[in-house]
Amino acid sequence: MTKTNPTEPSVTALVVAAGQGTRLGAGIPKAFVEVHGTTLVERSVAGLRSAGVTNIIVVVSREMRAAAEEAFGNDVRIVLGGAERMDSVLAGLELVAEGIVLIHDAARALTPPEMIRRVIAAAHQHAAVIPVLPVADTMKRVAGGVVVDTPDRSELRAVQTPQGFDVAQLKAAYAARPDRLPTDDASLMEWFGIPVRCVDGDALAFKVTTPLDLALARALTEGES
Repeated sequence: MTKTNPTEPSVTALVVAAGQGTRLGAGIPKAFVEVHGTTLVERSVAGLRSAGVTNIIVVVSREMRAAAEEAFGNDVRIVLGGAERMDSVLAGLELVAEGIVLIHDAARALTPPEMIRRVIAAAHQHAAVIPVLPVADTMKRVAGGVVVDTPDRSELRAVQTPQGFDVAQLKAAYAARPDRLPTDDASLMEWFGIPVRCVDGDALAFKVTTPLDLALARALTEGES
């Protein structure tokens, strides 16, 4: 497990790659779509390794387990995910006994190592850490096709991954989780009463969700060595 020094908690990364990614329309789970010969999940794992994380768990669907084992061999631990994202995170958390855990979307395959290191550094000081970016567009709250109000854009942030957490407190939040599933682990920690610290995100940590996102990822990595 990664340690910056002997007195700091260990760091484990949990890469969520069990989703189908139907909006991408690739015909296979998006984590296994290739960008210049390398799958998104492989790129995500490589970014974590470049940031100094050596203990990595990849959560995949049952049908993609063989592909993951072929891609990674014994370099990572492979875990079967569940029907929902939070089920997949729980499956991975069962293998993490202590320290800090990074929850990372496999689809954020171009996340720079420098950003990951920022999250890790902050997670040594805070129980919950998320990387964020300012929102560029005007945002509207809408109900029934009608604008309800316009939130102050200066107070809004777009949230990325990896998100960093104290393992014990994240497990406690999952044990007490509400019936309505939060959209990310930081939302669960908020609900549980844990302050969530923000650090600077990075535009390259965008999530590959649509064909346009995939085209951008391929354009950005064109000609890489």
